[in-house]
Amino acid sequence: GLLASFIGTTGAAMLLIRPLLQINKERKYVVHTVVFFIFIVCNIGGCLLPIGDPPLFLGYLRGVPFLWTFHLVYEWAFCLAVVLVIYFFWDTMMYRKEAKADIIHDETEKEPIRVRGGINTLLLLGVVFAVAMLVPGKTVPGINWVVPDLHPFPFGIREMAQIGLAIVSLMITSKAIREANDFNFFAINEVGCLFIGIFITMQVPVEILNLKGAELGLHSPVHFFWATGLLSSFLDNAPTYVVFFQTAGTLPWEDSTQLMTGVQTATGTIPVPLLIAISIGSVFMGANTYIGNGPNFMVKSIAEQAGVKMPSFFGYMVYSVAILIPVFVLVTLVFLA
Repeated sequence: GLLASFIGTTGAAMLLIRPLLQINKERKYVVHTVVFFIFIVCNIGGCLLPIGDPPLFLGYLRGVPFLWTFHLVYEWAFCLAVVLVIYFFWDTMMYRKEAKADIIHDETEKEPIRVRGGINTLLLLGVVFAVAMLVPGKTVPGINWVVPDLHPFPFGIREMAQIGLAIVSLMITSKAIREANDFNFFAINEVGCLFIGIFITMQVPVEILNLKGAELGLHSPVHFFWATGLLSSFLDNAPTYVVFFQTAGTLPWEDSTQLMTGVQTATGTIPVPLLIAISIGSVFMGANTYIGNGPNFMVKSIAEQAGVKMPSFFGYMVYSVAILIPVFVLVTLVFLA
């Protein structure tokens, strides 16, 4: 979960899912482990930095300070702790159901963790630097003001840097290492096609929200948390975050103290409690469905390639509704109510 905040939920998921499947290959009951992996690594874990999850990065591009998201550390730690405790008891119960032969195999077949292709660690750090620091229109990485006489970074520089680093990785990494890690482009191609369709079909509801968002009667952190979260589950969390971010920035606020201590953004001043609610709602509840956040479906696809019989779209929601919704109610009562 912590790694997801520093290299992104997608990066952490792709880095860790195959080793996780390899570690559990002797076990019969693995589905719950992959589901909790989606909850923790693909979503909840990524809320400490803007590079952790796309919604927070879009907030950063709209004026939220880069380190502001550390305000979410208490909600992040609480939610992760509760979900991990649930997983511990669930996995303990499922482990007892394993066949004795599988348990013996699991305990005797021990392979030390080895890291090959270590040069890619530097390339990964390069990707993190590009995402965090190369801001189009700015002249100095990581600084929000323009230095005279210096040409600002052009539009697309961040994406070009990431593509370039990916090409370098493909060129310098041994094909044998990728084959040993079962690396292929199937999952990302599948998710790419899926989300092209989602982004096309979601334009109408997103536009309606943009036009009517201020008329929804949202005025408290609880309202924004659940509205942002539930819509993030089905419309993808990044554009949903932007809609409610803009709504919060345009609402009139009578409490001058909230405005004075709020976060200055491109769309207006947003009171801190509302920005916290919007941020954790979009990040946490992206775990409610396979389409709430991009890595969810990628992990499902990779797990199925490894022979894990993952639940269907609605089957996955049975897990998320039974496990996550009560956790989010606790988050509401402890931090937002």
